[in-house]
Amino acid sequence: MQILLADEMATLNLGEKLATQSPPEQATIHLEGELGAGKTTFARGFLHALGHHGKVKSPTYTLVERYDVDGRIIYHFDLYRLTDPEELNYLGMDDYFSDNSLCLIEWPQQAGNALSPPDLLLSLQYQQQHRIAIVTAITDLGQSWLDDVDLFA
Repeated sequence: MQILLADEMATLNLGEKLATQSPPEQATIHLEGELGAGKTTFARGFLHALGHHGKVKSPTYTLVERYDVDGRIIYHFDLYRLTDPEELNYLGMDDYFSDNSLCLIEWPQQAGNALSPPDLLLSLQYQQQHRIAIVTAITDLGQSWLDDVDLFA
């Protein structure tokens, strides 16, 4: 599914739509795109729609930020600075994927084959004066989630 993102507000709205339409208790979204393509902006819209009221910044240096929102745990990863997928073992990456956590992972390609396939893949791309978001369901859970969301409303 391809969506035109005319500006930053459209990217925030995309995050909000996915967050407010029955997100699964446990799910993973991989966020791909060049620097500045809107990955963290999407995460900000997603987290604010779930009820987080604070700042949302890219965890470029910490690699992961944890958000506790209404009894849910959301982990926001930024793997841009990862130099070797082995580093994920030191982070205890498997511990983050629990029954009640949502994981947003920027730069998942830096992890090589160390990550399981996501439920949703969001690819953000520049196109002339705007951006394009390509949302792809990878798992049945991801497809069910997308089926419940009207991303064009």
